[in-house]
Amino acid sequence: MWTKALWEHDLQFVQWFAVVAASVLAAATDARSRRIPNLLTAPLLLAGLAWSYAVAGFSGLADGAAACCVLAAPYVVLFLLAGGGAGDAKLMGAIGTWLGLANGLVVLACVSIAAVLMALALALARRQVRSVAVNLALMGWDGLFFLVSGGKSKMPVGEPTGPTGRQKMPYGIAICVGVMMAFGGTILWRSVLTS
Repeated sequence: MWTKALWEHDLQFVQWFAVVAASVLAAATDARSRRIPNLLTAPLLLAGLAWSYAVAGFSGLADGAAACCVLAAPYVVLFLLAGGGAGDAKLMGAIGTWLGLANGLVVLACVSIAAVLMALALALARRQVRSVAVNLALMGWDGLFFLVSGGKSKMPVGEPTGPTGRQKMPYGIAICVGVMMAFGGTILWRSVLTS
């Protein structure tokens, strides 16, 4: 099955090293400037596609391209509806090109868990639990309006300001933590399978 092409080769550490290193750089720049630069994501994406083709031919390239779309899709939705960063979507897509669908879905799950835990920890530390509830309500309202309007526009009402406004966090850190969790889990799983 072509979706496992990038999972089955023997050079897993190379692709994981590239993804971990890029996610650490992205987390550092996101924490500092609240941006994940194109100078990081574009070369990562192109190198990932080249890597996919080099290790598994056209099936690897298809696996990497499919993973790029699947991993980026939720973050494109967050960008459109919830004010997420475009850099997050680009980084996740680039990660997908390196890892393929099998490893990429593990990363997506781990990043989601890391993001939820980080958001809860930040809300508790900042005493902004109410802000998290407002964020969830606004995301739901924005999503409903987006669906009702046929995807043509966002809700016309401005965002609240002050302590009830949307809580911002550098999502690159959650991506980095999730990538490291996935790397550890995947390598552990592979070692159990091969022993």
